[in-house]
Amino acid sequence: MTSPLPRTPATVGTIHSPAALREALDLPLGAVDFLEVRVDHFVGDLASLRRALPKLKAPLIVTVRHPAEGGAAKLGYAVRAALYREFLPAAAFIDIELRSARALRAVLDEAKDARVNRIVSWHNFATTPSVEKLRARWLAARAFSPDIIKFATRARTAAHLATLLSFFARAPRKPALSLMGMKEFGQISRLALAAAGSVLNYGYLGECQVPGQWPAPVLYERLAELRA
Repeated sequence: MTSPLPRTPATVGTIHSPAALREALDLPLGAVDFLEVRVDHFVGDLASLRRALPKLKAPLIVTVRHPAEGGAAKLGYAVRAALYREFLPAAAFIDIELRSARALRAVLDEAKDARVNRIVSWHNFATTPSVEKLRARWLAARAFSPDIIKFATRARTAAHLATLLSFFARAPRKPALSLMGMKEFGQISRLALAAAGSVLNYGYLGECQVPGQWPAPVLYERLAELRA
């Protein structure tokens, strides 16, 4: 069996730059629940990432993001698969986008065999689609049998925020769901959806990567207040 899924709501700090890596190394134990390692941001200096990983104080989510969904490097599937495999021994989770899941199915299967949890994700930086369209994406992601489905969409309006909350309220509880907005209503969406039960809730380390994020340690504190 894979390791247990995180308690709800859990905070993830994203490592997407040298500054973010430095902050992650300085975080005290318990400042966040997980750290996402964006390997695609470190392809020019993998040595520094390799040296740092054993010193990080939280379980790791390993991501090699597709460039169409915010990836920092134009990497082919073969290169991305090799990077996932290199960092798989350090991972508690891997995150592969829905658009890449078929091409990287072997990596998903290897992660399952290694008892590493699998996230299938989808990102829309332009808008939040209707509940029906989100449901269709959810069904497509579920076909790959992930442990968590993660969606992040641009929440431009209060109506978009309401759509995300409505979708979450109607979604089955298995697989677990991580859901968040970006940009205009991003910060409030991350609190509201965490309160609703979003299993992984992302904040930044170093500099903000996507508008609408909280600093990860601040998000951890806010979610602790919600739990209380």
